[in-house]
Amino acid sequence: MSTPKKATSALISVFHKDGLAPLVKKFNELGITIYSTGGTEQFIKELGIDVVPVEDVTSYPSILGGRVKTLHPKVFGGILNRQDNQGDQDQLKEYGIPQLDIVIVDLYPFEKTVASGAPEQEIIEKIDIGGISLIRAAAKNYKDTLCVSSMNDYDEVLEIITNGNGSTTLEERRRFATKSFNISSHYDSAIFNYFNKDHGQPTLKLSETNGQVLRYGENPHQKGFFFGDFDAMFQKLNGKELSYNNLLDVDAAVNLIEEFKQNEPTFAILKHNNACGLATRSTIKQAYVDALAGDPVSAFGGVLISNVEIDEATATEIHSLFCEVVIAPSYSPEALEILKGKKNRIILIKKEVALPDTTVRTCLNGVLLQEKDNKTDALEDLTNVTNENPTDQELEDLIFASKLCKHTKSNTIVLAKNKQLFASGTGQTSRVDALNQAIHKAKSFNFDLNGAVMASDAFFPFPDCVEIAHKSGVSSVIQPGGSIKDQLSIDYCNENGISMVMTGTRHFKH
Repeated sequence: MSTPKKATSALISVFHKDGLAPLVKKFNELGITIYSTGGTEQFIKELGIDVVPVEDVTSYPSILGGRVKTLHPKVFGGILNRQDNQGDQDQLKEYGIPQLDIVIVDLYPFEKTVASGAPEQEIIEKIDIGGISLIRAAAKNYKDTLCVSSMNDYDEVLEIITNGNGSTTLEERRRFATKSFNISSHYDSAIFNYFNKDHGQPTLKLSETNGQVLRYGENPHQKGFFFGDFDAMFQKLNGKELSYNNLLDVDAAVNLIEEFKQNEPTFAILKHNNACGLATRSTIKQAYVDALAGDPVSAFGGVLISNVEIDEATATEIHSLFCEVVIAPSYSPEALEILKGKKNRIILIKKEVALPDTTVRTCLNGVLLQEKDNKTDALEDLTNVTNENPTDQELEDLIFASKLCKHTKSNTIVLAKNKQLFASGTGQTSRVDALNQAIHKAKSFNFDLNGAVMASDAFFPFPDCVEIAHKSGVSSVIQPGGSIKDQLSIDYCNENGISMVMTGTRHFKH
């Protein structure tokens, strides 16, 4: 542990003043000289505490509408001087530069201003110049200077200063420097990403300051972390901490249910990122019952999600199932009381927030980034390619199955009827295998495939899939098309009275 260093002076210039008063009062009590600017200076004066205006040090007023206040050698010299360097100390005396032992500075709220939809000129004015420079200078010189760059740290600094009688250790100053460089690098990344959004420069800058340590990763021997603002998306009402795998399934569930946001009551059950049950009905209770019927075995330990409020009747049905997570936009008081009956069951309220428009994943020794698949197949996208046209009911089921197919691991086949998932073949190396898996699964749960529809995430290179599906009772097919042998599948459908539509859009999900 290094020898503590006692502070004699502090520069304070902040945008956010919440929680600052106790720290200022403690500095005053300890005899620490306080330098400040603008609104912060006035704030300190109103506390009845002496403060030295930075203008008195620099002999320059704040100019250019406040754009230039602290950018001066007498300020940065006071921060960057090395106290064990005699030459630096001689120059401080020569030029009348005060020593600055503590720097408390935060940054203009750039990201918040962007998120508010403010006009560009207002956003530009929230690009901090002096603040970011002060933070970098103080953090660089952590050997002698304590840099405090967030109001979230005021309480901790107050405790350190109080316990140390105005002193800090080298380890403490270095830790705060680390925090400061985290803030400054995140800030610069946010500014770049704002400017780059319309220019598409192939540069990836990711920065997440909200990190959460998970119990473990995908398996107990792996470390796991989540970087993001979970509380902005969900209100957690009950249950244990979410695991790495829980979060992946929750992500898959949220993206799937977004497809049915404007639909009648819809319930989905997911396991390992894939839906094992999905149904749209006139009541959410019936939607849940029919979703569960799709695969009551796989539903064990799954993630459940609804597009409407969960009521008492639905909660009563859910309560008999062991499930990890339940997600809905709201719950009736009675439903919530029932669902809380299992203390480890995670209950989430999904808030209305914008989801990211890109997907990112590690690959080899780098990163893959792509636009999110925001295309949802609709009736106007469908092209009838067979003599037989789908009925109105089949059209509804085809769109239903297509939405689900988009969110299921490739290769995939989805079988549905009356807006209910009968079965899907997921993650198979062969589309025929995916279809056979789906048929076998549907029959094992006693579903009648006569009149069912089939959705495929990619084209059929041969007519084998439509033939197998037809012989199992499927009457209508939706697929993107695009194979040089599309006509073979079309011909089989025409010869056997099956309708087929093509979307022109592939939905691979690897």
